[in-house]
Amino acid sequence: MNKQNKYTTKKKSLFKKWMGYEWILKNLLFFLFLALLAVIYIANGHMADNTIRDINVIAKEVKELQYEYKSLKSEEMFKSRESQIVESAAPLGLRISNDPPMRLVIKEETNNNEK
Repeated sequence: MNKQNKYTTKKKSLFKKWMGYEWILKNLLFFLFLALLAVIYIANGHMADNTIRDINVIAKEVKELQYEYKSLKSEEMFKSRESQIVESAAPLGLRISNDPPMRLVIKEETNNNEK
């Protein structure tokens, strides 16, 4: 038992030497710095997760807008075909003329009295 008491006393004295009250006070600023780093690390992780969620939501919106753009563009291209224009103008009484367009020629008259 005597040996065991010496060993535990030595162990306690080493523990007190390395982890004593003075040592904790001496390194308190370092512990606070480590705690601050841990809080910043956790906050950074949460911010990254939120940013990834926002990116995914915006990517879905962009895809939906791209689908809408493509469908509207194809619909507009279909409506701008000549056959569709003629078909939509028929109720208004408009039709394609079979006669070629007439060319108007304007002759300039020079007035000799004015110079």
